[in-house]
Amino acid sequence: MQPAEETKTKNGTLDMTEGSPARLLLAFTVPMLLGNIFQQVYNLVDSIVVGKFVGSNELGGIGCTGSVHYLIFSIGFGMSVGVGVLISMLYGAGEEERLGRAIYNSFYVLALAALLITLIGGVGTEVILKLMDTPKAVFPHAVTYLRVTAFGSIASLLYSGLFSIMRAFGDSKTPVLIMIFSCVCNVALDLVMVLCFQMGVAGVALATVAAQFLAVVVSFWHAYRSIPWFRIRAGVGKPDRELMVKTLQLGLPIAGQNALIALSCNVLQRVVNGFGETLVTANTAVSKIEQLVQQPFTSLSSALTAFTGQNVGARKYDRVRKGFRTGCLFIVAVSAAMLVVMQLFGRQILGLFVSDESVIKIGARALQITSWFYVFLGLIYVVRGTLNGAGDTVYSALNGIVELCCRIGFAYPLTRVPQIGMWGCFLCSGFTWMVTGLLSLWRYLAGKWEKTYT
Repeated sequence: MQPAEETKTKNGTLDMTEGSPARLLLAFTVPMLLGNIFQQVYNLVDSIVVGKFVGSNELGGIGCTGSVHYLIFSIGFGMSVGVGVLISMLYGAGEEERLGRAIYNSFYVLALAALLITLIGGVGTEVILKLMDTPKAVFPHAVTYLRVTAFGSIASLLYSGLFSIMRAFGDSKTPVLIMIFSCVCNVALDLVMVLCFQMGVAGVALATVAAQFLAVVVSFWHAYRSIPWFRIRAGVGKPDRELMVKTLQLGLPIAGQNALIALSCNVLQRVVNGFGETLVTANTAVSKIEQLVQQPFTSLSSALTAFTGQNVGARKYDRVRKGFRTGCLFIVAVSAAMLVVMQLFGRQILGLFVSDESVIKIGARALQITSWFYVFLGLIYVVRGTLNGAGDTVYSALNGIVELCCRIGFAYPLTRVPQIGMWGCFLCSGFTWMVTGLLSLWRYLAGKWEKTYT
């Protein structure tokens, strides 16, 4: 392994096994945070394009596919994280000979996951959407959007896989720049497909797939030029059963975790739907706001995954603990700040999303309830990033199961208490975060993660 500074400048990578954990995590997290915020802004712009130039039913068709889309793609996203964990471990351990083979074998695993998603999207889309009680007016548009994106899933998986690999080498800036490039291309292609070719929802979905393919090309070109282990050499692309099995062992539990979390969110959404349109609208607005609140947590979690993977590979467990403590301090500070903001300015923030006074009143109260639990939400992300980076596959499975059980166990009983009623939907989220966060902390303190890398 080369010195950190030399590695950073010559190989386009960053050795995170040396230097201040706090500085490394900050340097890694900030670019990712900016990129994630940009992604959220882009999603809003994308929705405006559809709503303005296509139609409200079409927009509803795309909007109602969010949790279903995440459920279908969960295996691919999980495998992408697993790929990054394996690469970061091998890099931290200095196993340079296996790095190139691991990279190219990961593409085989991602292609297999894409094939599975394509089959599910082609055959099971209508069944899943019917189970979700998707309204008839938006149903055909939802089917179209999900099917097109499922058939183009190879682009999405290579896109997220290449980003995960670059981050495993300590490079968080390049994926952000490519993400911004992809988002701009996506918006431009949206306008072309919708305004010039009048393709509606299918055009929007095709624009997304095309923009992701462009991102894949740019990502691979950059990685090939800047990271030596991407260079094609004799035998590097030969299928390696051991490496593919290891990738599956790391990725499948994370995929299961994602699927269970997505399923639990669908369960809660059905409870929310039972209270009528006003609460549904308020919950949607609150969810959008909390997606922004979670961006610092998700960015830090990705940083901790790469940081932990490299240091576990190098057997530097004390550095992992330092990184974990740094992450906890970060989420306490952010959670405290967000608590004050939501308690004092919740109504004003809701007003940026909706104008209906009844929706604002409910949403503001909901934010006041859930903001007390943000510290537990942040704790989940810190532990998840650390233990996923360490390859603790048992935790990945338990995390998803706990969230599913909590949302089912809290949602129905709480909302049936007369004094609580609809506010139980938001208390359910808070209590789920609290229980999951505390159990996650217990798993970390148990120290099983120190024995995961072999």
